[in-house]
Amino acid sequence: MDIRENIHVALDTLRARKARSALTILGIVIGVTSVIIVAAIIDGLNGYMQSRILSFGTRSFFITRIPPGMGGFGPLPQKIRLSQYLEVNDAKYLKDTVSGVDIAVAFEQRITPAKQPDYIAYENERVERMIIRGTPPDYAAAIALFTVATGRFISDFDESHARPVVVIGNAIAESLFPHSDPIGKEVRMNGKLYEVIGVFEKDSGIFGFGVDQFACIPLSTFRKIFPEIREVFLIFTVLPEVDLSSTQNQVVDAMRRRRHVAHNADNDFEVADSSLFLDLWNKLTGAMALLTGVISSIGLLVGGIGVMNIMLISVTERTSEIGIRKAIGARRNDIRAQFLFEAITLSGIGGIIGILIGGFFSLMVRTFAHIPSTVSPFWVVAGVAMSVSVGLFFGYYPANRAANLDPIVCLRYE
Repeated sequence: MDIRENIHVALDTLRARKARSALTILGIVIGVTSVIIVAAIIDGLNGYMQSRILSFGTRSFFITRIPPGMGGFGPLPQKIRLSQYLEVNDAKYLKDTVSGVDIAVAFEQRITPAKQPDYIAYENERVERMIIRGTPPDYAAAIALFTVATGRFISDFDESHARPVVVIGNAIAESLFPHSDPIGKEVRMNGKLYEVIGVFEKDSGIFGFGVDQFACIPLSTFRKIFPEIREVFLIFTVLPEVDLSSTQNQVVDAMRRRRHVAHNADNDFEVADSSLFLDLWNKLTGAMALLTGVISSIGLLVGGIGVMNIMLISVTERTSEIGIRKAIGARRNDIRAQFLFEAITLSGIGGIIGILIGGFFSLMVRTFAHIPSTVSPFWVVAGVAMSVSVGLFFGYYPANRAANLDPIVCLRYE
C-alpha cells in the first residue's frame, strides 16, 4: 500500500508540473534513445553478418598476401609490400600436396580506379562501379554465395580458351535487361564484348555490396585483359571427414615450403577462416558500441543532473508538506521513499519514452534504409534499468535531504 501510495503521489506531482518534468527527462530520453537505436542496428548487423560470413562455409579458408582488414587503410608495412605475390598455380599445388583439401581455387579482382570506374553496358543501358572478378570453373563450388540462378557458370572450356563470357549479378541483369532474358546477349564491358552465360541468385548483401554487384569472367580471360594486376587470392575447402585444424596446419606448411620461407621466419601470407572475419566485424562494432556508450552516458548524465535539480526544487517547494507529514507520524524512510519514487518515476518515464522512440527509429532504418535492425528484449530491459538507475542515483541526495529536515523548521517555513 505504501508503494502504491508513493507512486500515486509521484504521478500527481509530475502531472502538476508537466512542462518542467518534460524538460527534466529530455536528457534521459536522448540517452536511452541513442542506446536503443545503435544497439538495435548493431544487433541486427551482427546477426546478418554472422549468417552471411558463415554462408561462406565453416570448412572454407582464404589465403591472402595482405592480412584481412589491413588493405585500404593507409600504406602497407614494408614487409608486406615486399613479400612475394601468391600465384595461380598455388591452388593446384595445395590440391595435389594436401590430402585433406577438397577444392582449391585462385581468383583475381580488379580494384576500380575512382577516376575511371568499370562499366558494363547493353544498348542504351549502363551500369557503373561493379566488381570484375576473374574466377576458375570451381569457384562457385568453393563459395556457395555465388550460385547461378539462370544459365550456367564458367566452364573448363571457357577457361582453357579464355573465352569472352561473363556471369553477372542479379542487380546488373535487372538494370541492363529489365524486360528480356539476358542469357546469350552480348554486353560491352569496359569497351570489350562479352557473352552473358549466367546470372547469379539475388544477393544485395549489406550496404548495397553483395553478389549483385559482381561480374565474373574466366580467370584466363581476366589475366589476358588485366596483365598489370598481380594480386592473387586463394580459397580452399576441407573434406567433411577431415580435421580442420590439422588440414589448415598442413596447408600452412605446404605454402611455406612452396614460398621458401625460412624455418625461423614468420609466414609471408595469411590463412583465414570465417571466424577471423567475424572477429574483425566484432571489433568494428565494439568500437561503435563504445562510442555510443560515451554519447548516451553524456545524455544520461545531463538527464540525471536535471532530475536532481528538479527534485531539490520540489523539496524546497514542499517543505511545509514535509513538516506536516512528519508531525502526523511519517518517518524519515517514508519521506525518503516518497521522493525517491518521484525521481525514479520521472526517469523511468523518460526511459520508456526513449525506448519507444528508439524502437520507432529502428523500424524506420530497417524499412527505408534497408539496414537490418532488431530491438532485442535485453536492450529494452537495459534501457529501463539505466533510466531507473539514473533516478535512483541522482534522486537519493534530494530525497535524503528531505528526510533529514527538522519538522519544526518545516512547519514554520513559508
